[in-house]
Amino acid sequence: MLVRERTRIDEVIREVVALKPAGGGSLKGLCPFHDERSPSFHVTPAKGYFHCFGCQEGGDAIDFVRKIDHLSFAEAVEKLAARTGTTLRYEEGGSAQPDRLKGVRTRLVEAHKAAAAFYVEQLRTPEAQIGRDFLTERDFDSAAAQRFGVGFAPVGWDGVTKHLRTKGFTDQELTTGGLAVAGKRGPYDRFRGRLVWPIRDLSGDVVGFGARRLREDDEGPKYLNTPETPLYKKSQVLYGVDLARKEISRRQQAVIVEGYTDVMAAHLAGVETAVATCGTAFGVDHIKVLRRLLMDQDEFRGQVIFTFDGDAAGKKAALKAFNEDQRFVTQTFVAIDPNGMDPCDIRMKEGDEAVRDLVAKRIPMFEFAIRATLADYDLETAEGRVAGLRAAAPMLASIRDHALRPEYTRLLAGWLGIEPREVSEAVKRAKPVTGASSATNQQRRSSARARDDGESGAAEQTPAQAGPKWERPDRSSTATAVEREALKCAMQIPQHVDSWYASVEPQAFTSDVHVAVHEAMASAGSPGSVADGREWIESVLAACPDDVVRSYVREFAVDPLHTKNDDDEGLRTYGAAVIARLLEMDATRRTVELKGRLQRTNPVEDGAEYNKLFADLLALEQYRRQLRELALGNE
Repeated sequence: MLVRERTRIDEVIREVVALKPAGGGSLKGLCPFHDERSPSFHVTPAKGYFHCFGCQEGGDAIDFVRKIDHLSFAEAVEKLAARTGTTLRYEEGGSAQPDRLKGVRTRLVEAHKAAAAFYVEQLRTPEAQIGRDFLTERDFDSAAAQRFGVGFAPVGWDGVTKHLRTKGFTDQELTTGGLAVAGKRGPYDRFRGRLVWPIRDLSGDVVGFGARRLREDDEGPKYLNTPETPLYKKSQVLYGVDLARKEISRRQQAVIVEGYTDVMAAHLAGVETAVATCGTAFGVDHIKVLRRLLMDQDEFRGQVIFTFDGDAAGKKAALKAFNEDQRFVTQTFVAIDPNGMDPCDIRMKEGDEAVRDLVAKRIPMFEFAIRATLADYDLETAEGRVAGLRAAAPMLASIRDHALRPEYTRLLAGWLGIEPREVSEAVKRAKPVTGASSATNQQRRSSARARDDGESGAAEQTPAQAGPKWERPDRSSTATAVEREALKCAMQIPQHVDSWYASVEPQAFTSDVHVAVHEAMASAGSPGSVADGREWIESVLAACPDDVVRSYVREFAVDPLHTKNDDDEGLRTYGAAVIARLLEMDATRRTVELKGRLQRTNPVEDGAEYNKLFADLLALEQYRRQLRELALGNE
């Protein structure tokens, strides 16, 4: 397919996942399809495939877009075609009808794109003077408004609705996408008389809007956001992430602010890693998005910095973030202005440098949370100090980095004016702070139990677990390791192992699913029969009996080979050694079997059969020794 050939799978995936070299031309990152703390998600750009060794998801660029955006096949192709500038031909009854045949998501994205352009145009009208004044008062000029796509929704009831109708969009599409509200007399605009910010996903598609109240006679909420739609899930979107994602990955830093104008102010001040939630508190799904961009691992690196208003509500939000913090491995910090100003106010009153200083003067999340908790107690009294210790001890017990605990034990002892030993004893007795993350873990465990009890369908299972026909190979087995590496060589460097792999027979594999992969390759021709690597993989996939075997084929096509020699000679030598090791193990099993038959044969009563078996055994032993030498790299 032309769209697939023109698409760079690594570029598509980098919009969602931070990728780093994994050797052998592969890239790795944190899987976007399941929650994990170390990278098991691999991408092989040369072959156009991805595979996760944790959840077994895999496929090509089209499969990735389908899974990540929950699209149909046609919608995924449309999205990639638009990305690569490929013209698609839609046919029904011999005539092209693209608008009617396009997928729902594609149509909604196009409607939002058209709406965003309409709102930007409206910001230039006389009616929008109130909106321009709002921006000017906050030190945002027309260039800033243009950079962030800020627009204006006219006061009338159906301005954007009429405009989008002229573009060919139906009333159903407008209400489904949240751009309009269904009324008794027909749909009317959701946003009216407000400044409007487009909310984009990681790939840059507009999926919703946030609208700010401007008029005193507007009785709606201060900020009105798009409702939940097929495009817009408020718990999963971050405003400004499309602009910040590259800097977040590059700087290994994400700054969480509270509003649209705060994101604008931070970016304009040079803090280009700023993002904000959209009408909801920062939660678990937002963490997943940031962890993928930060490639968060079990190493303590990278920073997530929360900025909150200095009032009680801001402190409450910070403490909630502390509970969620246990889901981060990155270091988390809090930046609060002592005068209670947010980044927009700071930039407007004190300038860009003050915004950068706010971020630079951040304090660790643990320190802030503990200090905020102690502020509720009168530490001048013995009773207050004891109560403060009891409240703070669970926070120290929840610190995942055990190397930090002694330091915070010392700090807490100093803040309370007691001996560090007393704090240590209290921490040992305390239960760690649970928070929302523990609830999420409990929910995950409950879901797992439900699957075990048969309460969920097969759709909940991974491909390699789902099929009753196949058993997962024992990954701790030496035989499995050799078989996997041999199949990986046949999939990834077929031109270097073709002659050797021709000697491999199904009985060389101890796993049924490995036999199935081998037979699929045999049906596709031979490893060296197809010059193009992607064409070879496609041929093998087409010959697979089911999705489980296809999952393994994709895995073997992506998992890096265990060699650092990536030149032709090095790969040829390595591939030959691996195949020789596979054949040697097969010969060893056959030798054991042959010895057993020889022992069971009477040399007197059946001398001819005995002599034949003995000769076969000598030949097999010599063959096995030769393979052993080759497997060790001695040709």
